[in-house]
Amino acid sequence: MFIRDRYLPPLAALASISMVAGCGVFSSDASEDEKPVVVGTTSAPATLDPAASWDNSWELFRNVYQTLLNYTPGGTEPEPDAAESCAFTDSSSTVYSCTLRKDLKFSNGHTLDAKAVKHSFDRIKEINVNGGPAGLLGTLSRVQVKGDREVVFHLSQPDATFPLVLTTPAMSIVDPEEYPADALRKDGKIAGSGPYNLDSYEEGEKAELVRNDNYKGIADRKNSAVTIRYFQQSDEMVKALKDKQISVIYRGLGASDTVDIEVNQKAEGLQLVENPTTEISYLVFNPSDPWAAKPAVRKAIAQVVDRPTLAHNVYKDTVEPLYSMIPTGLVGHTTGFFDDYGTPSVPKAKQILTDAGITERVPLTLWYTSDRYGSTTKPAFEELKRQLEASDLFTVTLKSRPWKTYVEGYQKGEYPVFGRGWFPDFNDADNFIAPFVGEQNALGTPYEAPEITGKLLPESRAESDRGAVDQQFEEAQQILVDDARLLPLWQGKQYVAANEEIAGLQKVIDPATMMVMWELYWKTSW
Repeated sequence: MFIRDRYLPPLAALASISMVAGCGVFSSDASEDEKPVVVGTTSAPATLDPAASWDNSWELFRNVYQTLLNYTPGGTEPEPDAAESCAFTDSSSTVYSCTLRKDLKFSNGHTLDAKAVKHSFDRIKEINVNGGPAGLLGTLSRVQVKGDREVVFHLSQPDATFPLVLTTPAMSIVDPEEYPADALRKDGKIAGSGPYNLDSYEEGEKAELVRNDNYKGIADRKNSAVTIRYFQQSDEMVKALKDKQISVIYRGLGASDTVDIEVNQKAEGLQLVENPTTEISYLVFNPSDPWAAKPAVRKAIAQVVDRPTLAHNVYKDTVEPLYSMIPTGLVGHTTGFFDDYGTPSVPKAKQILTDAGITERVPLTLWYTSDRYGSTTKPAFEELKRQLEASDLFTVTLKSRPWKTYVEGYQKGEYPVFGRGWFPDFNDADNFIAPFVGEQNALGTPYEAPEITGKLLPESRAESDRGAVDQQFEEAQQILVDDARLLPLWQGKQYVAANEEIAGLQKVIDPATMMVMWELYWKTSW
């Protein structure tokens, strides 16, 4: 079982790192001859174009592109990055204006001005990739340019979350000369204005980042280069860490690997830092599938799934059972699925099916990605299959694909039931409801929920005090529970493992659970 007393809040984590490191002196000064920090992850990009991505590709984007607003390490409120200042200029939160920093340039030397910002936003809506980031811009009516440095966003309705949307890597600013207005860029290259340039890229293998000398923004770079290596299995990644082929692991640690590193870190010269996050895992039911479309089938599954057993037996208690789409710690969190279904019960599930006239075993195919969320994903779905088939109510087939083709499959509606993880775009309850509903959503699976999209979300977005919107989100979640189109499974934590030569781990995860590579650096003495 995972050692619970090692769950550390940020200040305690900092103290723990200091004790592991000893009394040596740390240096964050970077030099051009400093060797790159090598980071391992199972989170390979599906695309290099921000207009196509509402997924883990953002983790690379955060480091090579730039957004108008971003977060400083440890911060929770958006701050200007490419912008010098941003603010609503009206009393109804429908007009948002940003003034750019002076003399901004892309990594290729081209000018980054207000026209480039407008181009970047307009192309997201014009290209309109299914399951892509256009869904984040549902309230954006038009973008206006005033001179070289001012950009004005006109919204169709009040939206207090719009500044949070601007922090997401989907809103990365791109060079109009290299990114077409009506098509995705497909040459495998990047021209951004972020802290690093993409020096070289091998799809599914590695990305080599070097310092962008044209960068002007809030990132205080503590290294001069980072290499990201992409792995399919966490055990291979952990071996590479222990063999010192990589120095840091981010995203994709398996539960057993996490426990092993936690227990043996001192003896093996490693560090493990927990970053409390609002990461969630859930199942999606496709209404175009004849069985998944039946509410009784979905509700019977909700009645059978045993989250505590999944969390304990498979994830070694490194995750917590989750009973709503909004995770613990955010306004609007409920326990709706527990309130409605209680503890797992096969008799109750059978009754749900019988009442709907379903008396035969229900055939279902459950899909999962083989290389996105680490090596625990496969045994987790095997446990779900075991639970469902043990009820004698379901016959389950498991299938998987690598992330890039997996995304293409669910966007085309190919999967009856499929697993997804959600790492928040921004830490607001809105981001655990809005991305999953409506005709255009992050899942590529239309979900008509007019009470949510037409009433509850607009009401909540009109409220600038984000702590005062619990009623709207509680009502929205009850609708999701009643439909059972989305089935939350667990809420996780983000663990970063590293060799003891690396510092900066306490600040390396931003509020959207992405790694900001510029915070990593080598310790210079012990």
